[in-house]
Amino acid sequence: MPPDEILGHLNDIVGEPGTDAFATCLYSIYDPVTRRLSYASAGQPPPAVAHPDGTVTFLSMTPDPPLGVATPPFETLETLLPADSLLALYSDGLVESKDRDVTTGMSRLAELLFQSVNAMPTSPADASDLDALCDTLTSALLPAHGALIDDAALLLARTHPLDAENVAEWPLPEDPVAAGQARDLVRAQLADWDLADEDLIMTTELLVSELVGNVIRHAGGPIRLRMLRSRVLICEVSDASLTTPHIRHTSATDEGGRGLQLISALSQRWGTRHTRTGKSIWTEQPLPTASV
Repeated sequence: MPPDEILGHLNDIVGEPGTDAFATCLYSIYDPVTRRLSYASAGQPPPAVAHPDGTVTFLSMTPDPPLGVATPPFETLETLLPADSLLALYSDGLVESKDRDVTTGMSRLAELLFQSVNAMPTSPADASDLDALCDTLTSALLPAHGALIDDAALLLARTHPLDAENVAEWPLPEDPVAAGQARDLVRAQLADWDLADEDLIMTTELLVSELVGNVIRHAGGPIRLRMLRSRVLICEVSDASLTTPHIRHTSATDEGGRGLQLISALSQRWGTRHTRTGKSIWTEQPLPTASV
């Protein structure tokens, strides 16, 4: 679900009748294909972004009230992040103290990020580098002694966009022949990616054929097929329906209804992602060891 809907559901839970509680939350989704970050905030300060050139900025936003006291809808914002940006998500307890207001603390965070990132010979590339940077930032921002006035949290994430050569996408007709076309496209694309493992090809063809067949039978177009090659092989079939598919428990005499059972059995993971125009059903498969 998009960030505003996630916060809406959380707000309902925190604000249930009979409770007198509230919580702050910032929720974001990064798309490595488009490099777009979607985010919404319920009482949390704006994330900081350290750009590849070393500059540090804060994302533009006016936070909605905290969960439990907010009145939906929440606002989802979008921004385009440069490749290999460093995203810093934090609670106000990290930058605010008895001797420092939030604005001053955010300026200090930006200064520390700028100094730390520019002092590195290369940008942080793995988890250990980011862990060390977290230690540096929290040590400088949090008081050495005494209790905090609020909870303090810091999350750093390095964005890694997916190169265009690892993305393939096609429109499909709203016709039963689409399943056969999808199989042909899958086989050709896997060969182009040097993933000509016959087991992988056969499994991927079957998965995509089932996904497209389900759209033809139960949903509506326009239909698109997308394949992503990253640490795993991801196949997505998108349509214009908002209906979320679910696995049926069929009996031995049922003639259909086993498509999603097959998808679940053949894929490493699968699920549904809602979009602005409908939904995408996706599957993940491990890549052959030689190609990882």
